[in-house]
Amino acid sequence: MDFAIKKDVVVIGAGNAALTAALSAIETGASVLIIEKAPFHLRGGNSFFSGGLFRFSYNNLSDVHSLFDSFSENEKKKIDIGTYPDSKYYSDIMRVTEGLSDPTLARTLVTQSYPTMLWMKEKGIRWILSYGRQSFLENNKHKFWGGLIIEAVGGGKGLCDFEFNAVEKANAEIAYDTKVIEILRGDSGKILGVKVRNEEGVKNIKSNSVILASGGFEANPQMRASYLGPSWELAKVRGTRFNTGDGMKLALDIGAQPYGNWSGCHAVAWDLNAPLFGDRVIADLYQKHSYQLGIIVNIDGKRFVDEGADFRNYTYVKYGREILSQPHRVVFQLFDSKTRDLLRDEYFIPQASVETSNNLDDLANKLGISESNLLNTIEEYNSSIPSISNKFNPSILDGRSTNGIYPPKSNWALPLDTPPYFGYAVTCGITFTFGGLRINTSSQVIDTEDKVIEGLYAAGEVVGGLFYNNYPGGSGLMAGSVFGKIAGYNSAKYSLNE
Repeated sequence: MDFAIKKDVVVIGAGNAALTAALSAIETGASVLIIEKAPFHLRGGNSFFSGGLFRFSYNNLSDVHSLFDSFSENEKKKIDIGTYPDSKYYSDIMRVTEGLSDPTLARTLVTQSYPTMLWMKEKGIRWILSYGRQSFLENNKHKFWGGLIIEAVGGGKGLCDFEFNAVEKANAEIAYDTKVIEILRGDSGKILGVKVRNEEGVKNIKSNSVILASGGFEANPQMRASYLGPSWELAKVRGTRFNTGDGMKLALDIGAQPYGNWSGCHAVAWDLNAPLFGDRVIADLYQKHSYQLGIIVNIDGKRFVDEGADFRNYTYVKYGREILSQPHRVVFQLFDSKTRDLLRDEYFIPQASVETSNNLDDLANKLGISESNLLNTIEEYNSSIPSISNKFNPSILDGRSTNGIYPPKSNWALPLDTPPYFGYAVTCGITFTFGGLRINTSSQVIDTEDKVIEGLYAAGEVVGGLFYNNYPGGSGLMAGSVFGKIAGYNSAKYSLNE
C-alpha cells in the first residue's frame, strides 16, 4: 500500500473535540494532521455555532478565579456562583439521563472537567463569566444558577478562534475540503491510516493512530429519520451542514461498537424562520431559552409542558424535541411586560420571529393561534396561581407553582396579565445526536466483541453512552474537551511507541 503522507496522529474533524485532541497529541510529542471535510471558511464544526458554555465542577470562588487572568475584588463582591462539586455534577448527569449515562464515562467527564479547563487556559482559551445567560440580579449581586457559569470569550466562534490559533502555533497541519473515505487497518487489526479524497484525487495517509472527532449525524436527514424517528428529517439544523455521520459509519464498517441513545438527540427551541442550517453570523442567537419566564402554547392554543419543571439547563433539550410532535412543528413562547426585561439577549435580535400586542386576542390573531383556545388557556393558567404564593425568584427553584391544572407550572408561575404581550414563534432545531461509538476511559474505540481497536480513538459527538434523552447544558463542549485531551495524549503515546 502506497502512502502519500505519514503522520504520528491523524485527527478527523475540526471542532472543539478535534482541536483539543490535536493540541494534546502535539504536546505529547506527536506530529499531527487534522482532516476537515469543510472548506476553510466553514471550519469549526458545531462548536462554532454553540454558545461556548462549559460545565465543570468547582468547589469555591478561588477555583473559578484560577481560570481568569484577572479577577478584581470588586467583581468578586458582585457575584454569587455557589459551589458545584463533583458529586453534584455527576448527580445532575444521572438525574437528567434517568440513570442511563455510562457511569465510568460520566465520572471521567466530571473528575477531569476542572483540570481540563485549567489546561485549556494554558493553551490560550479565554473565559468570561456568563452574566447574560446564566445569572439574574438579586440584592445587587449576580446570582448564577443551574451549575453553569462560564463561556468562552466570543462564544462558539471565539472558542474556535482560540483553538485554531493554538494548533496553528503548534504547527499542526490542517487539510480542508478533504473527506476521509476509509479507515485503513492491517491484517493484525491495528490501524494503518486513512484514505482521503479531495480535489487532488484519492490518496492514502499513513498513521498508527486515528482520532475520530467528526461529529454526529444531525445534518443527515436520512439518518435522522432512520434513527430518531418520523418527522426528524424536517427539523432545522442548528449548526454545521457537514456533520453527516461519516466518521461513525467508517468506524462501524471496521467493527466499532455502536453505543448509547441512537434514538435520542440534543434539540432546542429554534426561531421558526431560521434557515435550514446554522447561520455563521447569527450563530446560536436563533435559540429561545427563557420560556420558564412565561408559558408555551401550540398553534391550537394549548400548553403541553411544565415550563417551570427545572432550570432551563436541564429541560431545554427535551422540550426542544417535544416541539417536533406539536401541530405543524411550531409553538409559541408568550410573555408579558413583567418578565420582558429578564429575557435572554437572543430575544432582542432583529431576526426574531416575534409579535406584540396590548390584547391577547389580537396577539393570537397575529401569531395564527386559535384565539378562543388561547384565551381559555390563559384564563385557566392565571386562575390556577394562588393569590398568596412564594416570592418570584428566577435564580432559584422558587416553588411558585400552579394548582389544579395539567400540565402544571412547578416554578416561576406568574399570571400573564400585564400588557404589552409578546409572542415568539419557534420550531425544533437539532444540535447533535446522542448515539455513537463505544469508547473506554482512554478514549479508545471498542469493537463489537468488547475489544480495543488498536490505534483508533474518538471524542466529541461521535461518542455514545454519555447522554440519554436529555443532558445538562454545557456538558457537551466539556465532554469534547475532556475526551479530546485524553484521546490526544493516548494516541500520541501509542503511535510513538509503535
